[in-house]
Amino acid sequence: MKFKMIGSDTSQTRIDWVVGQLKELPKGAKILDAGAGERRFKPYCNHMHYVAQDFGKYEGGLASTGLQAESWDNEGLDIVSDIVSIPVDDSSFDYILCTEVLEHVPDAVSAIREFSRILKPGGVLLTTAPFCSLTHFAPYHFSGYNHYWWEHHLAKNGFEIETIQANGTWFSFVAQELSRSRTVGKTYGAPWLGLLTRVLSIPLIFLLSLMERFDQGSQEMLCFGYMIKSKKITDCDDGNKIIEKLINVQS
Repeated sequence: MKFKMIGSDTSQTRIDWVVGQLKELPKGAKILDAGAGERRFKPYCNHMHYVAQDFGKYEGGLASTGLQAESWDNEGLDIVSDIVSIPVDDSSFDYILCTEVLEHVPDAVSAIREFSRILKPGGVLLTTAPFCSLTHFAPYHFSGYNHYWWEHHLAKNGFEIETIQANGTWFSFVAQELSRSRTVGKTYGAPWLGLLTRVLSIPLIFLLSLMERFDQGSQEMLCFGYMIKSKKITDCDDGNKIIEKLINVQS
C-alpha cells in the first residue's frame, strides 16, 4: 500500500461520493439540489431535470469570523426560499441532494421533515454534512451531526438509511488541524509562532499518517462528517418501527 500523508484535501472523498451517486441516477429524473449555493454539482445532473434551491443570503467576503469564501454567486437559483419551507407541492421530486448544508440551518430537523414532504414515496435523499468542523460561512453556521443523529431523525421522518459512510478518522482530523497551525496563528495569534508550530507538527502528522494505516474504527470518536443515502418509505409508522429497532439494538 502506497504511503500517504494525511491532513489535507479532506473534501475530496465527499465530492467523489456525491459525483458517483449522481452519475448513477436515471435519465430524466427530477432532482432538487437543496441549499445549492453556487450549484457546483449541476454539471453532473445534466441527464436529469435539475432544480436548484437556496436561501440566497450568503454573500461571502473577507469577514474575519471563521472561514469565509472570498466571493459567492447566488445567481442562477431556481427557487429562493427557506429550506424548511420550499414552495413546491408534496411529492414533487424523485431525488434530493443536500450536501454540506444542514450545518448552516438553525433547525435541521425541520429541513429533514420538509424533504420528506416534497420527496416522492420511494424517492432517494443524498446528504452529506460535517460531524465536526470549524466555523465557516458565518453567521450562518450552527452545528454538526454524528451518525446517531442521522439514524434517529431520518427514521423519525419516514426515511430508511441505505448507506451511511464516515469521511475520515480521528487521526486524519487531528492531522488536518495541525496542518492549519500557520493559518490560524496568522489570523488569531502570533504569526511566527504559527509558522513554528506548523514546522514542528510535520513529524506529528507523519506519525498520525502511520497510525491511520492501523485504524480500527476511530471515526466513532471523531471524523469530518457523514455521507448518507436514504430512501423515503411510504408509511411513517415504518419509521417508528425503525427507531424501535435502533433502541432495541442499543439497549
